[in-house]
Amino acid sequence: MKPGFFTMPLHPPGANLTETLKSDLDQIVKLDELGYEEAWIGEHFTAEWENIPSPELFIAQAIPVTKNIRLGTGVTCMPNHDPFVLAHRIAQLDHMAEGRFNWGIGTGSFPGDTQVFGYDEDGGVDARAFTRAALETILQLWDDPKPGLYETEWWKFRIPEPEDDIGLRAHIRPYQKPHPPIGVAGISPSSPTLKLAGQLGWIPMSINLTPPILLKTHWAAIEEGAREAGKTPDRSLWRVAREIFIADTTAEARRIVRDGVMARDFENYFFRVLRRGDMMKIMKNDPDMADSDVTIDYLIDNVFIVGSVDEVTQKLNDLSGELGGFGTLLAMGHEWDPYEAWYESMSMLAKEVLPKVE
Repeated sequence: MKPGFFTMPLHPPGANLTETLKSDLDQIVKLDELGYEEAWIGEHFTAEWENIPSPELFIAQAIPVTKNIRLGTGVTCMPNHDPFVLAHRIAQLDHMAEGRFNWGIGTGSFPGDTQVFGYDEDGGVDARAFTRAALETILQLWDDPKPGLYETEWWKFRIPEPEDDIGLRAHIRPYQKPHPPIGVAGISPSSPTLKLAGQLGWIPMSINLTPPILLKTHWAAIEEGAREAGKTPDRSLWRVAREIFIADTTAEARRIVRDGVMARDFENYFFRVLRRGDMMKIMKNDPDMADSDVTIDYLIDNVFIVGSVDEVTQKLNDLSGELGGFGTLLAMGHEWDPYEAWYESMSMLAKEVLPKVE
């Protein structure tokens, strides 16, 4: 099982943006040194907790200070962007990374962003339809950018006729052929997004909040999509994100999680956001559980992976066995506070735990 990383990131409101960007970049550099295979960086415009509006700019800064780790958008929220501009920006970034880039895409759903860009509320833009159309347009532009008018109910642009004597043409295509690996994240049971990933052979990613009983439905959706497309589903492509913390003893690991940044981020952010959207159910083993029963201790016992090296190794082997296997474990990002404890946790995961996980 390969080690990976997914950061939204997570910083409390009022945090200094200059400093959080530096600390987030430092995490990527350290993870590269520890041998992590990939890191995905989120995109939000109005989420003060998740304070990176441009993962592309962050990735561009990370490219020259890392050596091996693949960097990805986690995710580009398609309704936030004009597809002609986005096609060029992503293709350029792929060249800057010399192929060390994954393109995560999604429909976007953060309440503030949906208001800014006017989708999925009050009869505004249908985010799923926009995302499908935008992606089809971008893939066409990368394959064969024919001159002419490109128009939908959401955008209108015209690619000019080429003028060879001055090099005027739509000419930017990605470094990787035919395009960077595309990843999509799923959250709901039997996720239709992950079914699409199976159909198209894209990277399917199951998010950090979902207990194993629901993760099983994710693989079923991936498998169904692949089968409908006449493909063999590849478990090595499947990424599963988890909240993970390792310490010398399980008691110490649980204490640091309960008293530290992970509990802070869930109690002050995730719980509030999920309650607002009536989405606490995505963390429940039993749909009849009361929302109030979803506590940090419940999550430590049922969703998070917390403990000593031996316990975390056993829990991950149990998870892999229950799911039938997956390719990459995405450890979720939080502030590394206390720094040494978090660095050691990420180090132990990559060097002592995952080599023993089948």
